[in-house]
Amino acid sequence: MALWKAQRTLLIVGEGYHEEAFLHHVKQLYAPRGCGLAVTIKNARGKGAMHVIDWTIKQIANADFDTVAAMLDTDKDWSPGVAKQARQKKIRVLASEPCFDAVMLRLLGLNAQGEAKTLKKRLAPYLGNSPTERGSYEAHFGKERLEAGRTTEPTMDALLRLFGV
Repeated sequence: MALWKAQRTLLIVGEGYHEEAFLHHVKQLYAPRGCGLAVTIKNARGKGAMHVIDWTIKQIANADFDTVAAMLDTDKDWSPGVAKQARQKKIRVLASEPCFDAVMLRLLGLNAQGEAKTLKKRLAPYLGNSPTERGSYEAHFGKERLEAGRTTEPTMDALLRLFGV
């Protein structure tokens, strides 16, 4: 007879396809089956911070999770009002300043200055030009780099804490 193990549940909503792929990579590293943490990752399909928070609120209206987080960029629609709305619904915001690509570039020790479009192009070669594929993050974003990056990237620290690291 197998023993039943209580699971904590975690929902993380990524702003778009790049965040979703990265979050699946992090889940693979830190939440293997049977670890006691059930992680659900969803994609809000872009449209800015306000949309991501609104979309996340809709996701939790009919489902119960112990912890809910949203990974979003701060370059579009991010405001004190959106932050307040997230707090009221107990959504932990994983804010990528100013965008996801900038955070990833800083983790690599690279220049993260410029427009979002430029940063996407700068990051792409490090992801095999496939930023929407989970496996693209394996080569340059292993546990060692992610855990080292938590000292300089508050978003990475907050994300790893959600996984109990």
